[in-house]
Parts: sequence; structure tokens; C-alpha cells
Amino acid sequence: MPAGIPYVDARKRYRPGSALAMRGDDTPVEALLKGYHPDHGPNARVLLGAGVNRGEPCQPDLARYLQANALIDDVDIAGAQLVSTNVLIIGGGGGGCAAALTAAAQGAQVILATKLRLGDSNTVMAEGGIQAAIGEDDSPQLHFEDTLRAGHFCGEPELVAQMVMDGPDVIRWLIRLGMMFDQEEDRPLGGNLLRKKPGGASAARILSYRDYTGLEMMRVLREAVDLEPGIAVWNRCPAVELLSDERGRCAGAVIYNLEWRTFVLVRARAVILATGGAGRLHLNAFPTSNHYGATADGLVLAYRIGARLRELDSFQYHPTGIAYPPHLAGGLISEAARSAGARLINGEGERFVEELKPRDIVASAILRECAQGRGIERGGQVGVFLDTPTLEMENPGILASRLVTLRHLAHKCGQDAAQEPFLVYPTLHYQNGGVAIDKNGMTNVPGLYCVGEITGGIHGRNRLMGNALLDILSMGRRAGASAAQAGRGAMAARAGIGHVHAWQRELTLARLPLHVKAPQLFPGYANFDLRVDAGLGTGAWGRAVGGIR
Repeated sequence: MPAGIPYVDARKRYRPGSALAMRGDDTPVEALLKGYHPDHGPNARVLLGAGVNRGEPCQPDLARYLQANALIDDVDIAGAQLVSTNVLIIGGGGGGCAAALTAAAQGAQVILATKLRLGDSNTVMAEGGIQAAIGEDDSPQLHFEDTLRAGHFCGEPELVAQMVMDGPDVIRWLIRLGMMFDQEEDRPLGGNLLRKKPGGASAARILSYRDYTGLEMMRVLREAVDLEPGIAVWNRCPAVELLSDERGRCAGAVIYNLEWRTFVLVRARAVILATGGAGRLHLNAFPTSNHYGATADGLVLAYRIGARLRELDSFQYHPTGIAYPPHLAGGLISEAARSAGARLINGEGERFVEELKPRDIVASAILRECAQGRGIERGGQVGVFLDTPTLEMENPGILASRLVTLRHLAHKCGQDAAQEPFLVYPTLHYQNGGVAIDKNGMTNVPGLYCVGEITGGIHGRNRLMGNALLDILSMGRRAGASAAQAGRGAMAARAGIGHVHAWQRELTLARLPLHVKAPQLFPGYANFDLRVDAGLGTGAWGRAVGGIR
């Protein structure tokens, strides 16, 4: 990649407050994506050699994890504590909490096991807002069409239609839980909810609270979960394997308690995976906006037990990740800034893309500018300017009142966003594909549900801003209700990891290595090794029930 225009020279060409014309560009969208989006590079795909998706394309880094051996074998869990519940939910973000609350409300006993702490998830990091068609100039039909179009018409129309129809009721549910939303400035008390237009949408549909909507959402969800006696929360308890019965049903999971350093077998009539995405695997060597635990655990476990996946070669790279300073690379600047009017400017002082185009188009345009030498180089990092000074000049006080998180991020970068533009570069943000599900979040494996970023089919090959938060609550509530009904059925007579032995045979026949193991649980730079942490094979680890509420 060309080094780019030196930062000092780019600052001389940058004129805050000036009207900038768009540089002419007649490149077709498909050509732009194929030329510059990471999903379309020469080494962007490999064919899977094992599993239910054998022969289908997958991102190469992710393929290595999906085709890995299990972390444990029968001997490792012999004599482990056994616990039973109606519904086991793995993942403590918004989707997991919504599922838990709905299942518990229907009388199910729920264990919610989360790798970090309740709420530590991408949900809490979602800044821009949530989409819901509530305006007089909007409709679920428009929302449906926008979502399908942005996803390049690869989404499942039935799933998309269900999500957009759920939108208004999801907002009402959140308000009843106590969530705050921004209101129109002329009627701050008892007025209409403030709506903003996201990239790729045909109407103002984003509802938000400042620029930390996910944090506010997670606040009320955590409080509701904490107050629900039917939900037992197990913090610092990742799942390392699913359990199956003799009929191939999902019958629970093997949980590893990081506090006690011991395994617990949780038998359940229904299991919901809400483990999020794969950003912390740093696919294609990109920085990421994802939280620390986003290491594709659920995808790996679901695939090994036989769940069908889809769009495994499609990921979203958010256009505006921090490029400088390097130690903050990948940190997210919300689309709320561009929705409010912030412009993208290259090193020659030009606008080069309509900022509210769908994210894959905007990200590809930034990558093109950098590849063609019009990016801006600073301290070994390359990117383009996000023009926040002009935004503040045109909307005095907006950084303090509406873009609070952005202002805090600027402070961490050592700059004043009202005086100095950010240097930005695309960051690995969202997993477009995932586990194939039906309208209740059920997979093709009986007893196994999936919700949120682990799933595929709703967002197609590109996601609209604000649809992730709607997705996790719409499908989380539906999966929770369905799992609660399933949780009234009979418990499997026996549950174990027999599917792991079948998987090992398949890997051997495909000539794939058995020494590569997954899920990873934490990023590589965490230097975490489950077998070392648990003392496997040393006899040094004890048995204790997992999880502390």
C-alpha cells in the first residue's frame, strides 16, 4: 500500500468549515467492493473440508477454527459436577439477557453462563442506536426493503420481515424496562422520540440515547436480569463444549469456571447460544472494534455438533475505526457522527464518498483512497480525516450534548475533536453470516437455538446501522419463549460429548490436523491455555459447582 500523504501536508490542505465538492467517481458499486473490500481479495476464501458445510466457502482464518479439534475429551470431564436446568443460555450480552428474561417470565428455570461478566459484550459497545419504524414517514415495509437492499438481497425475507415488524414493540418493551431515549429538542419532556437517518436507510429510523445507546440498553437489561429469581447468572464461566444425547440432540454444555478452574456439566432441555461474533480473531489482520471475548466460540461449538452455517465469507468492516494513535487502532467512532453530518476527507482535501452510503461501500471507498495514495500517513498509520471540527462549527455544542462518547474518545487520543479531525480507517466490526436459524432461533440441531451476531440470514452480506440491537432483542425474546416451551419436555437420559468423537473421525478422514484446537476463548495475546489453566492431566484441579451470581 502506498505510504500516503504526510499528515502535516494533509493538515495544510484541510479547511474546516469550507464547502467541499464531491470528487467525481463513476466506479460501479460491485467493482468498488470487488476491488477493495476485504471479503473480495485474492485469498479471501477457502473451501471447508469437514462438517455440514463441507465444500462451501469460508474466510480462511475462521475456517481454521471451525475445523479444529475439541479442547477436551471424556477423561477431562470424568467426575465433573453435574447441574440440570430447563434452559441454558450461553452469553451475557443483550441477546442472552432478552432470551433469559422471556424464558423466565414463562416459568422456565434459566442458567445464564457468560465468559466475562454479565453485560461484557458488543451490545454495551453499540453507540449509534437501534432501528425501528415508528415515524409517520416510515413503515416496516420501508425498513424491510432497506435491510434487504443493504444486505445485497442475501437475507432471508421471512426473518427480515419478522424483525422489522417486531421493532415498535421492542422499543415499547425497552421503555417499560426503564431505558432512556433521546427526544425531540422542542419537546424534551413527553414528546416524540428523536429519530436520525442511518446510512443506507430511506427514512429517519434510528432511536438512540446520546451516542452510547447500547450501554443504556445493557443497563436496564442487567437490572432486569438481576431482579429475576428464575435466572441464575454464572459469571466468568465460558462454554468449552456442547453436550449431545444418543439421538444427536443438544443436551447442555460443558462449562469451565475461571474462578474455580473446574468443569461443570450443565444438562438442559434447551440451549441458547448468544456468544457474539469473531472480531477478536482479527480476521485478515484487521484491527477490531469488538469486545475482548468475541472469539467465535459459539460458531465453533455449533458447527462441531452439526449446525449448518451460512455466509461464512462475509464480514462488516466499519468505515470509521481509529487509525491514530496506534495503541487505540480499531476503536469505534460511531456512525452517529456521520449521521449528524461529519464528512470524510482524503489527504488531498477532497470528499470522495457519500458518507451515508451503506457501510461496505463507505469502507471500501476509504480503502481505495489509501491504496491509491490519497490516504493520510501519521506515525506509520494510514487513514482519512473524519471532519469533526466542521461538524461542531455547524452544530455548536453537538459534541458535548449528542456525541459524548466521541468526545471522550478524542480525549483518549490526545486531541480536541472540535479543533482536530480524527484519522480513521476501517475496523473489523460485525460477522454478517453465522448459524442458520428459523423464526424462533432454532437451528437444524434439535435442542439448540442461536441469537444475535452468531446467526446468519437476517443481515445478508452487509448490516445496516441499528439493526444489530433490534436483531438481538427481537430474536432473543422469540428464542427465549420457544426454549421455555421446549424446557418443559423430558430431559435426555444421557448426555455426553459423543459428537466430538464423530468429529475427530471426520477430521482424520479429511486429513485435517487434530492438534489444532478451538474455541480459542480469548485473543491470542491473552496467552490463555485452557489445559494449563485447568491443570489437565496433573490431577491438580478440584471439582466445584461453577458460577457465582
